[in-house]
Amino acid sequence: MPLQDQQLKIALASSEADLLGAQRLRYEIFVEELGGDGELVDHARRLERDRFDPFYDHLVLIDTSRSEAELSHVVGVYRLLRSAQAEALGQYYTEGEYDISVLRNSGRQLLELGRSCVHKDYRGTMAMFHLWSGLANYVDQHGIEVLFGVASFHGTDVQALAQPLSFLHHNHLAPPELRVRSLQFQTMDLVPPEAFSRPEAMKATPALIKAYLRLGGFVGEGAYVDRAFNTTDVCLVMDTERMSAQAKARYGRAPA
Repeated sequence: MPLQDQQLKIALASSEADLLGAQRLRYEIFVEELGGDGELVDHARRLERDRFDPFYDHLVLIDTSRSEAELSHVVGVYRLLRSAQAEALGQYYTEGEYDISVLRNSGRQLLELGRSCVHKDYRGTMAMFHLWSGLANYVDQHGIEVLFGVASFHGTDVQALAQPLSFLHHNHLAPPELRVRSLQFQTMDLVPPEAFSRPEAMKATPALIKAYLRLGGFVGEGAYVDRAFNTTDVCLVMDTERMSAQAKARYGRAPA
């Protein structure tokens, strides 16, 4: 049955079923699809979760035609943490991988993005537009000025990722006032600018990272190799003041 756009609803998770549905989707993608794991991952119930979940808002994309009882109704998710929430928690998830003191000390309103994923059957549909529209509304509602969070390349072989990592380092490194730094520093400066292929680098870069770059996003200094999650992470930073009018229009555009 073809996907009907009216089947999709974007909202903050407001029930246990919504949160479990988000954790089920995360399990399908981050554990089953990408080979990740973690201390609180529940393999028996097929839930990818961690100690941070109770403190975060979970922006969920719901297909109203799918079963809530079977936790299949959540088909997209973003995990969100604002500055005030981080103060209550004591840290951001990102701080396990990056020194973000330049952001914390900026005095600006921050929003950490994480655990972003879309069900495989909904990729290439309007699903991501719904998520981004919901995110734009959330940003406006809370007066967010800087968005940040880790985004992942699959695998931990840094040399295999030398082209895209070097491209990001040489072309999209954050300015000093936004330049977070990896705690277990893995240089991204692996190939000199004249030696890498832009088409090859872009082909190897995940779609979500490319989307942030189109919006004017930057990357922090250094990558972080997360062996438990089977990923190589970069930290993306977006300053809403630096986004062009065209990028802001794309970011906030409601699905057609």
